[in-house]
Amino acid sequence: QVQLVESGGGLVQAGGSLRLSCAASGNIFNINYMAWYRQAPGNQREMVAGISSGGSTNYATSVKGRFSISRNNAKNTMYLQMDSLKPEDTGVYYCKALRLGYDYWGQGTQVTVSS
Repeated sequence: QVQLVESGGGLVQAGGSLRLSCAASGNIFNINYMAWYRQAPGNQREMVAGISSGGSTNYATSVKGRFSISRNNAKNTMYLQMDSLKPEDTGVYYCKALRLGYDYWGQGTQVTVSS
């Protein structure tokens, strides 16, 4: 089992920044890939950014150039730096870890961007 705990969400004005964290614990060995997803009310959950164990990253088109994903393996923590936030970035942000073919999810953290 892998436990994931997100933190860092909150209310911010458009143009502002937030940094999300995802702390992993439990059987963290062999986590191949981690990612951030978000879900706005009435919408499906969508992938925002992902990072492999080797450090390769990928981003949704809507956040490229504004968001940056990183991970600190020593601290078993993944981050999402979000700059130039827009109201459409509002939603619950979830952390996901892929380990040996299984997906593990955190409980989510709310991000609200006011216009």
